[in-house]
Amino acid sequence: MTQRDVDYMIDPVDEPLHFARHRQPQDAEMDITPMIDITFLLLIFFLVSTRLSSEEMVDLPTARHGTAVSDKQAVVITLIKGNGDDATIFKGDGKHPDTVLVSADLDDQQQEIEQYIQHGISIDGKQHVLIKAEPNVKHRDVARVARAAGDVAVSLLYVAVLEE
Repeated sequence: MTQRDVDYMIDPVDEPLHFARHRQPQDAEMDITPMIDITFLLLIFFLVSTRLSSEEMVDLPTARHGTAVSDKQAVVITLIKGNGDDATIFKGDGKHPDTVLVSADLDDQQQEIEQYIQHGISIDGKQHVLIKAEPNVKHRDVARVARAAGDVAVSLLYVAVLEE
């Protein structure tokens, strides 16, 4: 045996055995930076490629069920598409020039609608309000008339779409 072999020999009684250090387990962390990068790229893609259009027309299905409302028991208000952005509002059923609302200001129109409904309920003894609107009238105009009817404390409000 050579001296080299002797140096490598370990006598179990004389020297303690040296074991390799155990590695401490690393924390189980996951690097989410690439996932965040992909999320932002997808977000940017959808923001750039999406078209926001609130002017699209929506075709609503025809009503299958409904109740008949008599003109004799309801205050009728008719809305048609006006020349500008706002609808033209008529008191009563039909499009007679005598029954069109005079006011161009929206607040004055609301007061005129409230007075018309109040007159129909208190003097004529009507119980309901019927709003008839053409299909191309904007919802905000119908909602504005419905709010005016609600301010008068109407028991029942009906909305109808005029057929062309």
